[in-house]
Amino acid sequence: MLNPQILTPFDIKDRSLRNRLAVAPMTRVSATETGQATDNMARYYERFACGGFGLVITEGAYTDQKHSQGYPFQPGVTDEQQAQAWRSVTDRIHAHQGIVFVQLMHAGALSQGNRFVDASIAPSAVRPKGEQMKFYYGAGQYPVPRAMTDEDIADAVAGFAHAARLCIRSAGFDGIEIHGANGYLLDQFLTDYTNQRSDRWGGTVGDRLQLTLAVIKAVKEAVGEAPIGVRISQGKVNDYAHKWAEGEQAAETVFGSLNDAGVDVIHVTEHDALKPAFTAGGATLLSLARRYAPGVTMIANGGLNTPEQAARALEQGADIIAIGKASLANPDLPKRFAHSATLNDFDPSILEPIANIKDRELTQG
Repeated sequence: MLNPQILTPFDIKDRSLRNRLAVAPMTRVSATETGQATDNMARYYERFACGGFGLVITEGAYTDQKHSQGYPFQPGVTDEQQAQAWRSVTDRIHAHQGIVFVQLMHAGALSQGNRFVDASIAPSAVRPKGEQMKFYYGAGQYPVPRAMTDEDIADAVAGFAHAARLCIRSAGFDGIEIHGANGYLLDQFLTDYTNQRSDRWGGTVGDRLQLTLAVIKAVKEAVGEAPIGVRISQGKVNDYAHKWAEGEQAAETVFGSLNDAGVDVIHVTEHDALKPAFTAGGATLLSLARRYAPGVTMIANGGLNTPEQAARALEQGADIIAIGKASLANPDLPKRFAHSATLNDFDPSILEPIANIKDRELTQG
């Protein structure tokens, strides 16, 4: 049953959302080879605003012309040309009274294609689990990354800040989401088995979170009053089952520290957001995030595709529900929720053999 709260307006700082439904960030590798957003991307994102979503969060955009790029045909925001290319996306979303945040990401060890450098970097020289993702042009094992130097870390932080400034001042985005989840660089620092450092960037959970906090600080300084969020997960694109070894202690440290850092939004993503985070019958990661970051706007993502699932997430502390695959199948999902209309089933073939935007998607919604 639909909780009417999901369709009520919500403000993130001075950005007014018409409802509490968001499009989750999803990699679609449809930019130009040089990382510029295209007209097809603008049309793709426009459908969600036209379909009634209050917030659109873009796919991850790479942040520098060094090691951040993760995939061929991934969009970037590293210079004025790339920033201006995003204008067609943001303008089309704003034309339908939508709000749009850009997700900024550094791939780290999970890079599958970088036109600037040949080697990947990470907190430690640890080969990532699993294999590269074929639908993002990957093949075979991930290479062993090079352990980052202090200079590399400073470059990564500066890249996030520079990209964020371009996003707000030139590209027309309403806010920034820092990608600290799903196995990419910031999550590699947070994760015990990928971060074996003995310096200030490694050790306890709090120490391993320091790079994320440094990025938040730099981005806040770069964008002034624009809203800033961070995405957090346990699972990764190459290790879905991962759990924080420290359990709820890690949740308290992570979410409490983000709260203290002054982020405006925490975006919690799990494979199933309504399942216990650590032990059977225990709290979900969402409810723990709400407990330890009580004043922060909370976005929940992960299997929340029906009105009933969304309502349960709201009861557990979510302010906004981010929808992934169901939004691809239903770019007008908010309107369908409002009218209790049947939802289309997700067609996985649109992500095969490559997860780029297909022409048939642009005729939906």
